[in-house]
Amino acid sequence: MLALFDLDNTLIDRQGGLEKWARHFVQSRSLPPTAEAVISERLRVRAYSVDLAEIGAAFELSASEGELWREYTEGMAGVARCLPGAESGLGKLRGMGWTLGVATNGAGDIQRAKLTSTGLTRFFDGVCVSEEVGVRKPTRQFFEAAAELCGTDLRLGGWMVGDNPETDIEGGRAAGLHTMWIAAGRQWPTNVRSPDVVVADVAEATATLSALAL
Repeated sequence: MLALFDLDNTLIDRQGGLEKWARHFVQSRSLPPTAEAVISERLRVRAYSVDLAEIGAAFELSASEGELWREYTEGMAGVARCLPGAESGLGKLRGMGWTLGVATNGAGDIQRAKLTSTGLTRFFDGVCVSEEVGVRKPTRQFFEAAAELCGTDLRLGGWMVGDNPETDIEGGRAAGLHTMWIAAGRQWPTNVRSPDVVVADVAEATATLSALAL
């Protein structure tokens, strides 16, 4: 059985890592304290090299776009931390014979750097990053690519586990997958079709999948 996992704020604490990186970035350049919130908000949803270039221009930094992007990539990889239960849960699923994949939007270098630094790469049969495959969640083409990279076929079904109601849950459902939403203390949006399963965190997500008969 296939289980695809979102990466940011599903398997790793991206928001917490971003706040740490932004704090260090601001302090290392003696920027005003208010810059930390501005940078964190600018990169909250997405981060590509052009976003770092715009931050550099806004704060009149001398570093080039490439230098800022490398600093961001290395810095975010350095502060990346798995959410509690991610490693043990994924290890159990892999031992049970599940086919596991990462299904994430974002830039390839930063997403793979975070997977490597946290040691999560070893658990997955395939890693699908939107920049690398040329399509993004929630498109069906993205999920087809993710399944193919895991060595299987989307038509055989499976699960999509993630924290984003639109890209992970709506996208996964439209692609024919069962869906599992990581609530992380939030309420499911009103007037939106519910996921198949709601869990509190990745530890509960992997435990729920482990309880299913393969």
